[in-house]
Amino acid sequence: MARSVGIDRTKVIAVAAELADEFGLEQLTLAQVATRLGVKLPSLYNHVDGLPDLRRALALLGIRQLMVQFTQAAIGKAEDAAIIAMADAYRAYARAHPGLYAATLRAPGPDDVEALQAAQSIVEVVLTVLEPYGLAEAAAIHAVRGLRSIIHGFVTLELAGGFELPLDHDESFRWLLHTYSAGVRAAAPSG
Repeated sequence: MARSVGIDRTKVIAVAAELADEFGLEQLTLAQVATRLGVKLPSLYNHVDGLPDLRRALALLGIRQLMVQFTQAAIGKAEDAAIIAMADAYRAYARAHPGLYAATLRAPGPDDVEALQAAQSIVEVVLTVLEPYGLAEAAAIHAVRGLRSIIHGFVTLELAGGFELPLDHDESFRWLLHTYSAGVRAAAPSG
């Protein structure tokens, strides 16, 4: 089967990411991608194996981009400063790429080794940042889940227009992160 000139899997995924950010992940269709690329819909099947494959590719792209953001944010910082920097990076990414971010939310399937490894890399960065707190292994995983839940919940409400009270969102976010950090510190064996 001949491939469309100037189109490859990377280009298809990049265009799908743009569309997901623009219109929402749930509204993304292969027909939209084909139209944006200026090709006929069947041409996309030379590059992706349908919408599920495209969504998986978007999830991988988003996870990898988040990993870069987390790592860069945490470099040279420790404890509370590292947590706040990572949270700010996460929030900024979710706000800038709402569709791509949405693709990252579902845990990879148990047989998807590539996606599992990508997701685990983010967990490892957060665990490394949490290491100085001296949490036991289970407590550290709870702390990772808690941080993700806090940031995701805040960003989701923020993007949906759920914060209409006249108080600065950034100030609320900082307060929440400082409270989280204090809780993590208190949960540590020496806390």
